[in-house]
Amino acid sequence: MSRPFPPMQTVSTGLVVAVVGFFSSFPIVLQGLDAMGASGPQAASGLMMAALAMGLAAIALSLWYRQPISVAWSTPGAALLAVSAAPAAGFSGAVGAFLFAGALTVLAGMWRPLGRLAAAIPTTLAQAMLGGVLLPLCIVPFQAAVKIPWQALPVILTWFIAGRVHRLLAVPAAVLAAALVVVLFSDGPSVRPDHLLAAPVWTTPTFSVASMIGIGVPLFVVTMATQNIPGIAVMRSFGYAPVAGRLFSAVGGASILSAPFGAPATCLAAITAAMCANEDSHPDRDQRYWSAVMAGVFYCLFGVFAVAITGFASHANPMLMGTLTGVALIGVMANATFAALEVPAEREAAILTFAITASGITVFGLGAAVWGLLAGGIAYGVTTRLRG
Repeated sequence: MSRPFPPMQTVSTGLVVAVVGFFSSFPIVLQGLDAMGASGPQAASGLMMAALAMGLAAIALSLWYRQPISVAWSTPGAALLAVSAAPAAGFSGAVGAFLFAGALTVLAGMWRPLGRLAAAIPTTLAQAMLGGVLLPLCIVPFQAAVKIPWQALPVILTWFIAGRVHRLLAVPAAVLAAALVVVLFSDGPSVRPDHLLAAPVWTTPTFSVASMIGIGVPLFVVTMATQNIPGIAVMRSFGYAPVAGRLFSAVGGASILSAPFGAPATCLAAITAAMCANEDSHPDRDQRYWSAVMAGVFYCLFGVFAVAITGFASHANPMLMGTLTGVALIGVMANATFAALEVPAEREAAILTFAITASGITVFGLGAAVWGLLAGGIAYGVTTRLRG
């Protein structure tokens, strides 16, 4: 039977989930928004609304279905934005692409053919595209170690040492190290943010075919393939029976509502879903949904202070923030690369996707991720036909 108040164990689990989910990836979100041309207030608004969207969605869905439905912002999607060229219309064009990706996610949940099409993209190619997106970001920490060693090396070493203690501690520890570096290398009081509480900033979207195809479609594909679909699989692995279509539409709807305020994409979580759904969350599996609810509450609290976080980050050397982003993504890239090359017969198509995506090319206004997935898809189709 459900309880009217969350058990204390689920409160502590929710806090850990929120700390891991937020502080392990907020630098990536900020870097993605910056690459799309967001101003300081727009980036703070985007971070705040992304946190509120995933927090409120997790609370509502977990309470409604009485299942530990963990929701996140799309970290792979934010990484994609970080290596993509800003639309010609600037940040308003990016917001239009965010809305388009959210609409595709809603449609994938409501219209089965689109959902099946997204699920039919070979896992090797989707992971290769993600790996190619992440490669340029994961190189930055080592470039920074040469250019700003006294700032980058403490972050890298903290990340490595903390990761040996516990994998989930690695990035939050690196965030703390980066904060100390910012304080030490800044001139005292100026590092303090001007405001503590965030306020939403509306950005009227601009729509163009180039931004919808070049940013919106890859954002939809990478989020579905690496977040939404695995998130459903994780829940099922713990014995829950989520209704995939409804959950896709729900997080897509959250994306649409938050996009005009700068949030890139809301999606189902995979790693934090396992944290909420396993036996460490609560011995009684019928009470574990409270962990996802409480994580949502803490996400919302973190989101309210997003402007202080972005204000503090603005005092950091850009390469220091790049270092933080890179170390946060190394584990994701390792998993993506392994999954991309796991099937021998598909390796050539996967490495083609990886190489073109990592190249960063833009042709006809379309970014490298689109061309990488297209070229890899053609190679995959030809190879499959010849084998058949």
